[in-house]
Amino acid sequence: MAGIDPNVFALADNPNTYTPLGRGDERIVRPRFVLWMGGDGGDVKWSVAQRFRFDRDELDDVIAEVHDLLRERGRDRCSWEVGSGARPPGLPRLLLERGMVWEDDPLQIGMVLDHEPEPVPEGVSVRLADTRDAYAASERIARTAFGMQYELSDQQLTALFERSDLAVSRRYLASVDGVDVATGNAIFTDHGVVLNAGSTLPEWRGRGAYRALVRARWDAAVAAGTPVLVTQAGAMSRPILERLGFVAVCEVRALLDAFGEREDAT
Repeated sequence: MAGIDPNVFALADNPNTYTPLGRGDERIVRPRFVLWMGGDGGDVKWSVAQRFRFDRDELDDVIAEVHDLLRERGRDRCSWEVGSGARPPGLPRLLLERGMVWEDDPLQIGMVLDHEPEPVPEGVSVRLADTRDAYAASERIARTAFGMQYELSDQQLTALFERSDLAVSRRYLASVDGVDVATGNAIFTDHGVVLNAGSTLPEWRGRGAYRALVRARWDAAVAAGTPVLVTQAGAMSRPILERLGFVAVCEVRALLDAFGEREDAT
């Protein structure tokens, strides 16, 4: 993709730095890094450090600063997402040397679509998960598709739904022949719509639900006046996104910093 808008590239390289905050989320922006902390999602609270801009001899100070900010908020682990624009060079290797480990799917490819994708396949429909029951159905699909080992309670599901803000983030449900089989999120920004959490139940893959979710979110992006889709794709989703016309623009390497466990071990 020639001449990519720098704002779109930034969304692909460091999405948590530039997407609007949801209810309960917090973002700390420092010259050397950005730390995003998600609200209570019913599991271990998700925290992400990214947009690194510092010299190599500052690394230990940056790690200590990130850890202090997390401890102050009762958190003891964090993902470090090292994008193509990160400094210093070779940062993933330096983080591994300090006890971090690769995430389960460590290489994410930032991808962008700026033209109309395929239409929704016949027999597939997509709707907003804008009720508590629809949201709960989408959450169960995502947890099954991603291999999470336990379900959320009714109370946790209700709390998650009540935290949702359709002005910022929308969740979609895809149905095949009337059966809910896939889900995906869309986060709306001034420069495009960021896609995440796209997932289809294993037994329903290959029926067009994923493609339908992409098309529905494209239509929403057009309606919002920002006809660009941005996502970070893991190994499973990259092939279908390429077939739909997404273009790779950057690479992001993700590491897990479970510093609380390392401290317990000492």
